[in-house]
Amino acid sequence: MQLLLRQQDPVPSAFQLLRTSSAESRMVCGDVVAVWEVALSDGVYRIEFAHGTTTGKRVVYVNGTEVLRKDWMFKLVGKETFMLGRADTKATINIEAISGFTYEYSLNVDGKSLQKFIDNRAKTTKTWVVQVDGTDYRVVLEKDTMDVWCNGQKMDTTGEFVDDGTETHFLVGEHDCCIKAMSCGKKKNGIVHCLLLDGEKVPAPTQ
Repeated sequence: MQLLLRQQDPVPSAFQLLRTSSAESRMVCGDVVAVWEVALSDGVYRIEFAHGTTTGKRVVYVNGTEVLRKDWMFKLVGKETFMLGRADTKATINIEAISGFTYEYSLNVDGKSLQKFIDNRAKTTKTWVVQVDGTDYRVVLEKDTMDVWCNGQKMDTTGEFVDDGTETHFLVGEHDCCIKAMSCGKKKNGIVHCLLLDGEKVPAPTQ
């Protein structure tokens, strides 16, 4: 068995522009003006937004798939809402005019600005990305529900109380996994979660 720690999901900034020329943008998916990455429990989603400032056209792509298109819009500013992931998390792109024909684009996820959403998930979830037998696995724990996701699938888990906390057991491939929840003894840090793979502790993910 090979066990290799991979870097945790990158934390994107609240606003990111796709740095390509207009010609390159059109080849990718037409007039792309902004791109964001959103990490959810079932995967990392790349959102691209195309905005035609002459026709008002608005197109949203998620992981390269078109999920929303409006070809003619007389109003060049406004909002576009769509759903992300298996849990149908609400996402909204805001289009605001800065001056003249210059526009600013921002993304809200689950009713929060992207940065607030990222900060909230950092508190309520924990992610490990490991390579087992040559396959990458992204394991996500939702701390409030103790639900576990692996590579986009919600796992069947078994929980039990132990002397030093709780253990949540599940299988990754043919390997036994366990997420231990323990009190660290410091009120500020609260509960500490660690992942065990076949009894071996997986190093804590890098920030």
